[in-house]
Amino acid sequence: MHPVKRLTVMYRRNYKSNLSIDEKVLMGIVRLAETFKRVHSAVFRNYGLSFPQYNVLRVLEASKDGQNKIGNVSGIMLVPGANITGIAKRLVKDGFVIKKSDPNDERVTILEITAKGKKTLAKIEKEKDQRLAAMLNDMSRTEKNDFLEKVRRIQQSCNGKAGTS
Repeated sequence: MHPVKRLTVMYRRNYKSNLSIDEKVLMGIVRLAETFKRVHSAVFRNYGLSFPQYNVLRVLEASKDGQNKIGNVSGIMLVPGANITGIAKRLVKDGFVIKKSDPNDERVTILEITAKGKKTLAKIEKEKDQRLAAMLNDMSRTEKNDFLEKVRRIQQSCNGKAGTS
């Protein structure tokens, strides 16, 4: 038996969840997200990147001309600006990104993905896609789309009702 599965079985013998079905659904999503992050972080580490660093590169790659304002990157990733600044510093130091001032407003910092950053993303893609496929191989495209729609509905519900009683 796989060591993680053995631990899970051992813990469940001494634990009975008292979570409601709603909590179980949301905790299942959290566990799934944590598993996704752990599995993919191992891939990114092989290329000298952390999970957040990889995500910054992906945002920049998808941005017009491979560049974007640091504030926009922060908003897309839902990460505080101070955290993005630290992540960007390491990416600049390692040659994945360049940092420059906005010519229209010197207070604004722009990040731009470098050729090294683009090449690294291209190298990562095959292994990342293989791991994604392994995680979702039991689901048809229709099931994936249905699941995605359900997750979107939950997210919309959370956005519309967060903090209300």
